[in-house]
Amino acid sequence: MSQENELTMEQTAAPNGEQSAPPVEVNDVEVLRQQLAQAQAQAAAYLDSWRRATADFSNARKRLLREAEEQRATAAVRVLEKLLPISDDIRRAFENLPADQAESDWVNGFRLIARKFDQLLESEGVTAIPTDGQMFDPALHHAVTHEEVAGYTTGQIIGEVARGYMLGERVLRPSLVRVAK
Repeated sequence: MSQENELTMEQTAAPNGEQSAPPVEVNDVEVLRQQLAQAQAQAAAYLDSWRRATADFSNARKRLLREAEEQRATAAVRVLEKLLPISDDIRRAFENLPADQAESDWVNGFRLIARKFDQLLESEGVTAIPTDGQMFDPALHHAVTHEEVAGYTTGQIIGEVARGYMLGERVLRPSLVRVAK
């Protein structure tokens, strides 16, 4: 053995002849403490970044679901708005039906189709805006004319020119009405 190794062994030998850990200097302990503090700070930063990324992902998922629902609702509204004139045409056809054809099989079949169409609108949550005897409400009605009529108060609806519809609380189309003045 070399002299250097002998000195190291002698310095590290315990009084009972066993080997002990080499003495640690104070500087080494301080360096280890600093490294531990840095590692803990880095772990805290990684944990914070992970939490932020998880929250961002959760918020993005919620936003995408909300936007998808809004798009679905908007598409449904557009389709329903396009179907409303068909309902108006069906109603007008029945109002102008010649009396001699009122009970024909063809007209009765057409009534069944009209009933199914109305049931479809109802199943989608579409309801007619009431007008008979109601007071004019600019949020629900559009005044076509203002007329002086006996038996009605000012602002009361005299008659309906075109039916208005709502989808839940949303007005799809206001009722076109005649209003007393």
